[in-house]
Amino acid sequence: MTVFIMVAGAFTGTHVWQETATRLAAAGGAALPVALTGLDAARPADPSVPADLETHIADVLAVVDAVEAGRDIVLVGHDYGIHPVVGAADRRAGRIARIVYLDCGMPQNGVPALAAVPDQALRARLAERSRSGSPDGEVTPPTGEEWQRWGSTAGVPGPALDRLSALAAPQPLGTLLQPLRLSGAVAAVPVSGVLCTGNGVGIDLVQRLVDLGDPALAALAEPQVGFFELATGHWPMLSCPAELADTLLRAAAGGGRRLRPAGADSAPAHLRPFPLDLPEVARDRKGRVDLYAPAGAPPRPAVVFVHGGPVPAGARPTPRDWPALVGHARLAAAEGVVGATLDHRLHDLADYGRAAEDVADAVEAVRSDPRVDPDRIALWFFSGGGLLSADWLAAPPAWLRCLAASYPVLAPLPNWGLTGSRFHPVRAVAHAGGLPVVLVRAGLETPEIAATVASFVAAAEDCGARLELVDVPKGHHGFETLDPPEETRPALLRAMRSVIAHLEG
Repeated sequence: MTVFIMVAGAFTGTHVWQETATRLAAAGGAALPVALTGLDAARPADPSVPADLETHIADVLAVVDAVEAGRDIVLVGHDYGIHPVVGAADRRAGRIARIVYLDCGMPQNGVPALAAVPDQALRARLAERSRSGSPDGEVTPPTGEEWQRWGSTAGVPGPALDRLSALAAPQPLGTLLQPLRLSGAVAAVPVSGVLCTGNGVGIDLVQRLVDLGDPALAALAEPQVGFFELATGHWPMLSCPAELADTLLRAAAGGGRRLRPAGADSAPAHLRPFPLDLPEVARDRKGRVDLYAPAGAPPRPAVVFVHGGPVPAGARPTPRDWPALVGHARLAAAEGVVGATLDHRLHDLADYGRAAEDVADAVEAVRSDPRVDPDRIALWFFSGGGLLSADWLAAPPAWLRCLAASYPVLAPLPNWGLTGSRFHPVRAVAHAGGLPVVLVRAGLETPEIAATVASFVAAAEDCGARLELVDVPKGHHGFETLDPPEETRPALLRAMRSVIAHLEG
């Protein structure tokens, strides 16, 4: 009989597992939700000894050690709960049959759970508090709509969300600020990942991250790692407990989709050829910026192509050498304008601020080049780089003649922790004035990203923005190098020529 030891996330206790545990027991398993000190009514904290991460690791170890020898133990960690789960598994690696990462990050040795807090404003405040040497205290739990700052509440019934708020407990600061200490033994324990697609991440996205070649992500493609998806938000134990129980049973049996290692079999999607045959154009590399200038007398208008992300810092080649970006720049040059690509430092969801600075610096570098007409510039954003368009929509300079975006993210996804930030194109478009916007939509876009695009289109229509839509009906996210060329060529040419018409008009 498999024993499922389940650890809930921040602010929550054993009550969230009630329905899932019942279903696991009915299927022949044993379910043991862990009461974490200071978070669960069954285990109040000693006021004189504030709870920290080590406290919660000890709570999990106590449950593990109480299981009779010979039973298969599956540790399930949701949200913050994965940190005490991994800490406990590292100390009892021989007893743990599998770890299930339930819609959560990947804890690392020496890194506190604070690094995984999605609310970036709160993360920054707590990090400053940690630097000042004040680790005591607690974080007030969210209520109602505030839960969205910690993850999508999609699918959670209203009464369940009300109960979640009513039973929520303050999170002891020490649990978030104390670094996780691992010996490395946990690396031998098989792993399953359960991704909640309503929270913005699916298996295909994880595969793309692995394909980028960052060594830190290579372990996700090992044979002992399997992945599952649930079409719901961040709290599946409340939104779909039956489906979650079934998924946990399949995970315990070693099921799940395996990922392809980087470089295996064929080229990953982002390194496949651009769908248009274009003449070679010499690349001129200056710092983070590459220029592709057509022959002939300068100065000429320029299109600056801004890649998406986050892209791990260790990914090679870097985005400005990806065929899609190079292809767009060469297409621009073939059409008679300067194409420019760049690398910006959007390596993590917390990096949008410095990525925006990188883009602004790159644009000024392009405008200062003698081959470029500084008063005729277009910016073209891709994928997660779409959020970087917000600054330019909110206050477009006179020299910005057009803004384009392909399969963009146009509002922060629920688990990105950017609620209230300036990186919100849906809100910014109201200030775009007469700036022409060319939006290239993928007809087979992921639902979560498609929803942000639909919101942007509605907002643009409401404020009378100059929006042109270019559709790729059978296109996926990243369609240039992913889908058949005959499906993508017409849209690529139409979008490029539309942007250039605004530059030359």
